[in-house]
Amino acid sequence: MSVQFGIIGGGVMGEALLSRLLVQKLYQPSAVLVSEPQPQRREFLQTKYGVGVTADNQSIVDAASIILLAIKPQVFETVTASLKPSPQPQVILSILAGVPLTRLETAFPGQPVIRAMPNTPATVGMGMTAIAGGEHTQPAHLQQARQIFAAVGEVVEVPESLMDAVTGLSGSGPGYVAVMIEALIDGGVAVGLPRSIATQLAIQTVRGTTELLQTTGMHPAELKDQVTSPGGTTIAGIAQLEQAGIRSALIEAVRAACRRSQELGQ
Repeated sequence: MSVQFGIIGGGVMGEALLSRLLVQKLYQPSAVLVSEPQPQRREFLQTKYGVGVTADNQSIVDAASIILLAIKPQVFETVTASLKPSPQPQVILSILAGVPLTRLETAFPGQPVIRAMPNTPATVGMGMTAIAGGEHTQPAHLQQARQIFAAVGEVVEVPESLMDAVTGLSGSGPGYVAVMIEALIDGGVAVGLPRSIATQLAIQTVRGTTELLQTTGMHPAELKDQVTSPGGTTIAGIAQLEQAGIRSALIEAVRAACRRSQELGQ
């Protein structure tokens, strides 16, 4: 079988997409080729998933009809500088934070390029991905991208001008949530809970709250009001959070990550 899907970069996010695409049978292992510089990583991917592996990025460009760029944005120029464009039509999907469509289209002239920003929950099929199409991208190409990224969670389409904002919110967001969960766990320990119990309580509380909001479509403020009774425990805790500036801290975190994404694209 010819190579249909090629991945340049066999790291965590590349593997996350690979594993879900194979589980959902969007591609057969024999139709996938992954380029990865580390021999141990190549061996791991080949053994676990049965896909083709290579250390040569050019072989991906020469063979694949859809290419996923899953490398670090800092090495984008180094990796793409040595690539010779394919004369065959291809779809280029990039998950490189901060790298704009103009730079991607320069590296892959004439090809439809789609910039995407998934996040790490993609590794368990609960990701959030935003996509933005380039100059040569047609609706059919965007539909292909939607199908691929839907394998790891939900997908939205946004103008490229908002991709850095997406990076600051959902791309970096799992880190913010992890810090909040860790703090809740430490808070539980501070008031006497065993760490294992505090961990279970914190994780399931966050998980249940997000599921409730998504299932009901309830606004977060409405849920907050429902669980905040007059003179009760929740309002006491929320008052302390407000005094500590939790809202402004999270807003500034998103802004800082957005700015860093813009810097990476320069």
